[in-house]
Amino acid sequence: MNQMSNIGSTLKDELHIPDTQSARDERHLAIQRVGVKSVRYPLQLSIGGVASPTVGLWDLDVALPAEQKGTHMSRFVAWLDALDAPLDASSLRTQFAVMLDKLHADEGRIEASFPFFLRKRAPVTGVQSLLEYQGRWIAEARAGVRTIQAEVTVPVKSLCPCSKEISDYGAHNQRSHVTIRVELLANIEWSELVRFAEDSASSEIWPMLKRADEKWVTERAYENPKFVEDMVRDVALRLNADTRVGRYSVDIENFESIHAHSAYARIERQ
Repeated sequence: MNQMSNIGSTLKDELHIPDTQSARDERHLAIQRVGVKSVRYPLQLSIGGVASPTVGLWDLDVALPAEQKGTHMSRFVAWLDALDAPLDASSLRTQFAVMLDKLHADEGRIEASFPFFLRKRAPVTGVQSLLEYQGRWIAEARAGVRTIQAEVTVPVKSLCPCSKEISDYGAHNQRSHVTIRVELLANIEWSELVRFAEDSASSEIWPMLKRADEKWVTERAYENPKFVEDMVRDVALRLNADTRVGRYSVDIENFESIHAHSAYARIERQ
């Protein structure tokens, strides 16, 4: 009985605490983005229909009308805590609408970056291991339009055509990062986004390789030399051919093995 009485007293006190955030502001300045940044919180991704637990670094914000003094910051974390099912593009779109409704906002933005893993089989021996990729979700509502974007950074291998052409033997090669950001007009699996990059490289890479696999990767790259310009164009061609892709950008950085600097290329479609 005493416990119920204490709960009732606490609720009564809550009702009498002033809510200054909901007060009116007389400076007549709207705020385009207000919210929370760098919130590290658990996340479940849907990868191939299977739940894949990870941790996300979240930025969440909404637009604030000129007459409203502040937003309700705690509701962003409450929204995060209520995410209890794996996310894909479709469910993220639904949950984004829930967040905007919870904050009484018409415009807002979600950005979450996270690592995820895909299981890979080595090209000759078939030994299995997990390779890490970096992913990102971006959901945005502006001027009555809501968009969902997915971004992935994929490590690959590139081999220089010029080096191969001018050398009596060998050719310089290096690891490269391919970053693809696409506006999703329909759901695209993370593994498909990864393949856009890996299929456009001199060779994909694996975490675990036996000697027969190393031989295959070395020879594969040598037979498939590509400049950074070749790789970025090949990725873009694959994206252009996919009707599920709206706007996109492709950034490729080659961590050059014969220079202290990187080679870089970018293609974007607006």
